[in-house]
Amino acid sequence: MFNKRLSSVTLNSGEVYPRTNDKTICYLKNIIKNPNIIIGDFTFYHDFNKPEKFESQNVLYHYPINNDKLIIGKFCSIACGTKFIFNAANHTLKSFSTYPFPLFLTELKVTESWDNKGDIIIGNDVWIGFDAVIMSGVHIGNGAIIGTRAVVTKDVPPYTIVGGIPAKIIRKRFDDTVIEILQKIKWWDWEPEIIIENIDAIRNGDIEQLKSIMLKLETS
Repeated sequence: MFNKRLSSVTLNSGEVYPRTNDKTICYLKNIIKNPNIIIGDFTFYHDFNKPEKFESQNVLYHYPINNDKLIIGKFCSIACGTKFIFNAANHTLKSFSTYPFPLFLTELKVTESWDNKGDIIIGNDVWIGFDAVIMSGVHIGNGAIIGTRAVVTKDVPPYTIVGGIPAKIIRKRFDDTVIEILQKIKWWDWEPEIIIENIDAIRNGDIEQLKSIMLKLETS
């Protein structure tokens, strides 16, 4: 179980810039101030110019009056230019006019200017490609991959690759049996030391080894 090759390696989610002398990658959890943006450990954002501006430049139309949330799990990889478009960007379709009259008429509620589709929820170990756009109300499952410049308007199942405008399913990453096992194992919830010790099994797709580790953790 113990990986001697990586015995001196540690994962530290408390760092802002996890790579030495590289300020193009940051752990998002450590730079976010908005309580309606909830980020898991080790999820990073890469940007060629100041990734620490993620909150203001990548999370858009996210106004406090809506109380809508961006929730992203652990160990997600978010590429440069990814945008999360929230509910205030949605002009209402319930009216005969899409013009946002409530924005300018104080007698009306501002939130009636748009349709509220809910929070954006991203699972764990999700890879979001360059310039992708995630729309309000979308839920993305664990282990999913979002292709470059995809526009995601619908939910994405776990361990599924999507791409295009609007994004459509390209294929599943693994067969259903493996996906079900991975959903139960939830390696991203293991202690960092356990992950490091078993990094080869995770990276090489050794599902039997991961099942064995899960059993040991459940019985310990």
